[in-house]
Amino acid sequence: MKKLTFLAALLMLINLSFASGLLTNTNQSAQYVRMLSRNASLGIDAVYYNPAGLIKLEDGWHFSVNSQTILQEKNVYCGYPLLNDPNYQGTVTVPVFPTGFAVYKKNNWAFSFGFGPNAGGGTAEFKRGLPSFEIPISKVVPGLAGLSQISPDMNVTGYDADLYFQGSSIFWGFQLGATYKVNEKLSFYGGVRILPSTNIYQGSIKNIQLEVNGSMNSAPDWLTQTAGGLNTMASVAYFGAGSVQPIIDNGGGAYTLNQLEQNQFISPEQKAQLEGGLKAMGVPQEQIDVMNVTQVQGAYNAAGDQLTGVSASLDGTAAQLGDKEVDTEQTGTGFTPILGLNFSPNEDWNIAVKYENKTYMTLTNKTKVDDLGLFPDGVPVNSDIPALLGIGIGYKGLDWLEAQLSFNGFFNNRVGYGPNVRDLSSWQDDDPTQIRQKMSDNGYEIGLGLQFNLSEKFAISTGGLYADQRVKESYQSDFSYNIPYFVLGGGVMWKITDKLVLDAGVSNAFYQDQTVNFADPLVPSYNDVYGKTALNFSAGISYSIF
Repeated sequence: MKKLTFLAALLMLINLSFASGLLTNTNQSAQYVRMLSRNASLGIDAVYYNPAGLIKLEDGWHFSVNSQTILQEKNVYCGYPLLNDPNYQGTVTVPVFPTGFAVYKKNNWAFSFGFGPNAGGGTAEFKRGLPSFEIPISKVVPGLAGLSQISPDMNVTGYDADLYFQGSSIFWGFQLGATYKVNEKLSFYGGVRILPSTNIYQGSIKNIQLEVNGSMNSAPDWLTQTAGGLNTMASVAYFGAGSVQPIIDNGGGAYTLNQLEQNQFISPEQKAQLEGGLKAMGVPQEQIDVMNVTQVQGAYNAAGDQLTGVSASLDGTAAQLGDKEVDTEQTGTGFTPILGLNFSPNEDWNIAVKYENKTYMTLTNKTKVDDLGLFPDGVPVNSDIPALLGIGIGYKGLDWLEAQLSFNGFFNNRVGYGPNVRDLSSWQDDDPTQIRQKMSDNGYEIGLGLQFNLSEKFAISTGGLYADQRVKESYQSDFSYNIPYFVLGGGVMWKITDKLVLDAGVSNAFYQDQTVNFADPLVPSYNDVYGKTALNFSAGISYSIF
């Protein structure tokens, strides 16, 4: 029976990412949700998207607060043939996803502050676990198939279990920086983002049951009881072996049971008992008739040894199938240096570039309960965030139209993501060389946003975005996968006064289902299919003091 301790490793590998990057949330404002392209922004949300463009704001103070509500489903179909049900669904709920910005602009300088969940930001719940949780439990059934050869009453045909996992992850980003205007066309930005981060994982494996001859039984209890019965049978076998030792000591080891009875060394009843024991072990009568006493004793000893070994294995399996719980928190802080450039060749066009350096992040376990033994308190866990290059082009040459084209490049291949969870669950006890490391090429997203100014105070907008992190198949598993998607968004902007502006938007992501192939020691090849849905509602208020 394979150990179930790998489940703790699954919990450590979760990532809750709600926007484009593998770990980076680029949905940082209500303006973004309604346009899906803000890399050339000259508004207050430029604190995040184009900090070098903040120099275009009027002198004075500018503030903005935003919130988003994000609803996401993760759908997994697993083709592993031993599972009870191949369909799994997880929900990610983010009722409040807050972001905020503040800028003080004076002459050639702008000083800015921003905050928001740079990664994570919600809670993922899997009410019946995931395939990678359940596959090792499903393997218990074929692993116990040999018991039916010992006794028909030990025919194990199925399993059940209560699996649950909930994880929350939030990497808060607090960004500070300064923008300097070189001239009317060119400005630069330098800043840093501080990311205090927390992951909380709570999981349980409870009430594992085995179906034996059509009825469900507590797995630990049934295995323990069965182990005790096998020990009793082993004692009987050893007794049978010992009962013929005096005959062997007196030189009768070469005689068959028939010869011993005929020469009255044993009674018919003793012969019947010895033959009955051999038949119970599966030895055919034809073989019994030609076995000598030494061979009979060897058969009984071998049966006793085998039963003792199986009993010990069942006891070990029973211990592994008891209830397990995990409750741990991981905390740490990272720093992201940020550089930006904004170039405006004329009043109609704006070009922006932003580079966020790789964030080196180490989280440390703070463990309350760890029945699985892989969350030792105080142990560090790597959680780096890839570097990002953002480029934006903005156009507002018409009174009624504003447009932005944005590109984000994610340097995913410079970050290590650890082992593939499914490979870990399948191969760690059989052939660890089969465990692949999660790999990714550099990813990207490209978005186009349009704003239609219906009046000086009211505008509507729409936008579209396509994102592909270009992860390799070795990256994908039910526990952590990333798939390409399109997003459509729209919303409104209402300039309530010259100083007060309301933005509201909604977007929906259309993910492209991905089929991923896996191998397993028991199943040479099978497929998983991964899908997602995501819906985002947002609203924000901006206020300026000129």
